[in-house]
Amino acid sequence: MSEAPMPLWEVFIRNRSGLPHKHAGSVHAADAAMALQAARDVYTRRGEAVSIWVVPSGAITASDPADKAELFEPTGSKIYRHPTFYEVPDEVGHM
Repeated sequence: MSEAPMPLWEVFIRNRSGLPHKHAGSVHAADAAMALQAARDVYTRRGEAVSIWVVPSGAITASDPADKAELFEPTGSKIYRHPTFYEVPDEVGHM
């Protein structure tokens, strides 16, 4: 009799420096509470994290690399979206 595989969870960690959460890896767990505990045990052994997010892998939607031209290339032709298009007056100082 084979057991059903446990769901895969993606783990995101925020370090003490206050930077945004970054993908750390994945864990298999039966539920969110177990995934948090597993993520803590695997990815924060040195106490470097202040926050952990776990997300079911099936809940993540990603773009297809084959759609790169359609999704990302049109922005290159819109120069007004680049800050070099605008001239900043001297009175403004540093932005």
